[in-house]
Amino acid sequence: MGRTAPGRAVSVPHPAERSSDGRGWFENLAEAASNFTSSAPFYGFCLLLVALFAVAHIMGLPLNWQLFVGDVMTSVNLLLLALLKNSERRAEHAIQRKLDSIAAALLDQQEAREQEAREQEGREQEGPVREGRRRGAGAEGIGDDLRDAIRMEEEL
Repeated sequence: MGRTAPGRAVSVPHPAERSSDGRGWFENLAEAASNFTSSAPFYGFCLLLVALFAVAHIMGLPLNWQLFVGDVMTSVNLLLLALLKNSERRAEHAIQRKLDSIAAALLDQQEAREQEAREQEGREQEGPVREGRRRGAGAEGIGDDLRDAIRMEEEL
């Protein structure tokens, strides 16, 4: 969520965390715009815009028209940048949530193995202890690494 590091101003929450369902009006608009901008009609619009820009310069139209076409291209670029950044952040957040789920599942699996090894060790203590069944220090390190990795991106 909107966590801040010491000495930093209040941060803006991640786009996926701004509303209860993770999608506000801007996210819905960005998704629709992303779908449109990746379509053939939008590509045709961009080709037309570039052609108008070239024609305006080749024909030597008045400077006002050349500036107008250039300003339209700049405006489209700026809007696309904002929309693409929003899409990128949402995709990044989704990937991070998947990685956190994988890390949590691996951690659960590791802890279950450790528990099973402790139970096995308890049963073996009644008889001779076999060296191959002992848990190494590396297994504890893996669990600590997984615990540290979950939600790490929020601390960066």
